Amino acid sequence: MKLWGGRFTGETDKHFAAFNASFSFDRRLIFADLRACVVHARALGQAGVLQQSEVEAITDGLKKIGEMAAEPGFLDRPEYAATEDVHSFIESRLVELIGQTGYKLHTGRSRNDQVAVATRLFLRDEIASIDEAIRDTQRALVELAERYIDDPLPGYTHLQKAQPVLFAHFLLAYFQMLSRDRGRMADVKTRLNSLPLGSGALAGTNFPLDREWMAAELGSDGVTRNSLDAVSDRDYVIEFISASAITMGRLSRLAEDLIIYSTQEFGFIKLGDAISTGSSIMPQKKNPDSLELIRGKAARVFGHLTAALTMTKGLPLAYNKDLQEDKEALFDTIDTLTSSLRVASTVLRNIELNRERAREAAITDYTNATELADYLVRKGLEFRKAHEVIGRIVVFAIEQGRQLHELTIDECRRFSPLFDEDLFDAISLESSLAGKSQIGGTAPEQVKEELARAKADL
Repeated sequence: MKLWGGRFTGETDKHFAAFNASFSFDRRLIFADLRACVVHARALGQAGVLQQSEVEAITDGLKKIGEMAAEPGFLDRPEYAATEDVHSFIESRLVELIGQTGYKLHTGRSRNDQVAVATRLFLRDEIASIDEAIRDTQRALVELAERYIDDPLPGYTHLQKAQPVLFAHFLLAYFQMLSRDRGRMADVKTRLNSLPLGSGALAGTNFPLDREWMAAELGSDGVTRNSLDAVSDRDYVIEFISASAITMGRLSRLAEDLIIYSTQEFGFIKLGDAISTGSSIMPQKKNPDSLELIRGKAARVFGHLTAALTMTKGLPLAYNKDLQEDKEALFDTIDTLTSSLRVASTVLRNIELNRERAREAAITDYTNATELADYLVRKGLEFRKAHEVIGRIVVFAIEQGRQLHELTIDECRRFSPLFDEDLFDAISLESSLAGKSQIGGTAPEQVKEELARAKADL
């Protein structure tokens, strides 16, 4: 029996029926929907709408449906293929199990508030799983940073060598980004955790359901305060996809860095066999497909965000069937983000730093030029003038085909009399790193403190 068939005398066109159906994907909501159904049945009993025997029969039947749904392949049975959605599936199975009493479960509610509560409960659980996946990626970053705690590599701006940093400092930058992403997900969870059940189709319910009791039973922080809003808005879905898109952007950026660093031209890292593929024609190739796929899948989530925003931008109040389109975008975002985080963690546990190559690159190509300018500032020269002096020294060094530390003091003194015997100690790689000793800097003691802080955060 359809949930809405009484008004109609003709048959639904089969192509439209298939177009309208959502069970093939919204069945993922079944366990969340069942939890809400149990609480709704109990609330109907408290309100005197159902007898206690009916409540027990309904809740026992819902429990049995949950057990069946957990069986591999149960939801894939051919006889369920034409089911309209997960809500009609639950009702049909309930009636099969307990008879006509199953139809009483829908008293005082609509599919509109039913799907809203199921989606919120489902997403709340998924955010908890995603938080753990982000934490594992952070753990992998920390593990790699600990392995190479003292090793430098060049830092870049505009993809041009800038100043040396510790490799651990580079990794902990992504740790910080992911920490903010975890906070963003927690914010989403806070805002979605209100209970819309009891809002009905759009105007509320005629039955005295204790909505606040239902909220407490389902672990919600409270109830929605406007029935129109409760059934028609999907801002929590959009916000989740937005937060996911930001995290995917992080992962894509990390992937890009590691792809570049693994090229023969850079050669800073080596990718393990577990995370690489080969070429079908070039035997020598070792391709970073794991990282390229992460980078590519970010675009997929970005597309879901655009779709969700566009879907809701012009909908009149209250519920519209357009909102069914949020499910596939939501589910695919969850799957894509989760799998990308898992692969990112695996990548980080299967790479090696080429210490010698990275160290050599960190001190060449005039990455210590700023240290040379700061040296003059400490000698009393204004920074802007010091910047100009060092710029001319760099030009000279380039013309000579030498690095700054390969120049002589006399050559440096051609540009300023302030240079002295302590010059080369001041611009060594060790001094360049150690000098950045403020909070957040790349000095070894600061990086070790931040690494300890990161471990404590986890």
